[in-house]
Amino acid sequence: MPKNLHDVDICIIGAGAGGLSIASGAAQLGRSVVLFEAEEMGGDCLNYGCVPSKALISAAKYAHAQTAGKKFGIKPVTPKVDWSAVKSHISGVIETIAPVDSQERFEGMGVTVIRERARFKDGKTVESATFEVTAKRFIVATGSRASVPPIPGLDKVDYLTNETIFSADILPTHLLIIGAGPIGLELGQSFRRLGSKVSIVDIAPPLGQSEPEHAKALAKCLEEEGVEFHAPVTTKKITQTKSGITMHLEGGKKLKGSHLLVAAGRAPVVNELNLEAAGVEYTRRGITTDDCLRTSNKKIFAVGDVAAGRGGLTHAAGFHAGAIIKSFYFLPPPFNRWKGRATTDRMPAAIYTSPELASIGLTEAAAREAGHKLKVLHFEFEENDRAIAERRTEGNVKIIATTKGKILGASILGESAGDLIQLISLAMTNGVKISGLAQFISPYPTRAEAVKRAASSFYTETVFSDKTRKLAGFLTKLH
Repeated sequence: MPKNLHDVDICIIGAGAGGLSIASGAAQLGRSVVLFEAEEMGGDCLNYGCVPSKALISAAKYAHAQTAGKKFGIKPVTPKVDWSAVKSHISGVIETIAPVDSQERFEGMGVTVIRERARFKDGKTVESATFEVTAKRFIVATGSRASVPPIPGLDKVDYLTNETIFSADILPTHLLIIGAGPIGLELGQSFRRLGSKVSIVDIAPPLGQSEPEHAKALAKCLEEEGVEFHAPVTTKKITQTKSGITMHLEGGKKLKGSHLLVAAGRAPVVNELNLEAAGVEYTRRGITTDDCLRTSNKKIFAVGDVAAGRGGLTHAAGFHAGAIIKSFYFLPPPFNRWKGRATTDRMPAAIYTSPELASIGLTEAAAREAGHKLKVLHFEFEENDRAIAERRTEGNVKIIATTKGKILGASILGESAGDLIQLISLAMTNGVKISGLAQFISPYPTRAEAVKRAASSFYTETVFSDKTRKLAGFLTKLH
């Protein structure tokens, strides 16, 4: 049976954050668009990642609040958790947001949405079961899936990933987690607050890419809530038992749990795309792209998690989409090859534990390795009046700046860190130096004052030096 044929301006494979943003932008500019999606519209973020995990975190927060009121004069009680109701809450949140990413909405924009698995037939054609599409340009936005580490026995046991954990039949009595990264810590703390015993295992220390002092402090906060860490440690094998899962660790230690969650990083979805036929180079890290997200085939681009070394965050995919739309439709050649770049040194990231850990730009170690002359600025939340009033004083603001005041990066550990890092993101985006962060007016009492105070400390030695004291004394006599 002959296939349906389409020839369009842009063909997109994958209806996640990046693919949908590009489809929306192109369609609203009057371009013809075909969008392939074989699974759920909205991709991993809506259905298995950002949205359901934050809904779970919210439920866990309310459960934890019932146990943590003593210091406020509120008698602690043990929460009664209805796992079925928690799952309904999570699915309800997804259902509320889903219309924004729905097939109907995008078809209303004029996008041709094809709910079939697509692959490259050759370097200028994409095909599915019943369609064949040629296009001026192609976008690969297939995202990533949970990476499964090569641990002996893992492939023979029942384990959960972020795609299945939110629909587990029962609340785990003891959740074993492979992976001490952001997903492992977020879900680990949440399930502990909901009443599960939680053990997190990793071959490396927790959050190895974060500022070391913040990573250690966050792990300590979770340990104080009862989360167990076994990291760094090597897992020798995993076995299934009648009662659940057993992890055999180096040194002979065994961990026995009711459920196992694999949260050991992400792997790009490339295997079923037939990229070889299209002349697109890729590795196990994803599709190789240049700074403008173009692959080795000049007609094909890759965005989001599937672009090697450029993804991992929903807002990174959105940033890529913006760069693509700008390059395709607002910048004529050759300007699109340098003004349409999708590289940045200011991509913020946040881990939504309690407290949160947010970061942007270079770490202190990376900045020193790059040869910068630094001023590392700190302000502790134990000196912030809002944090004191809320009795959540753990953490601090850390800003990495050059001795001339250029902001290179920052890390914030504390409540609402994901919101606070946006002040520094805004400054870095607009080339604002430390002086600008030190001068903004912050309402009192707010946690944002900690960012201002950290920035202001850049000038402490100068403002209160002996030389300045003498100058102030001299000027006083003139008044």
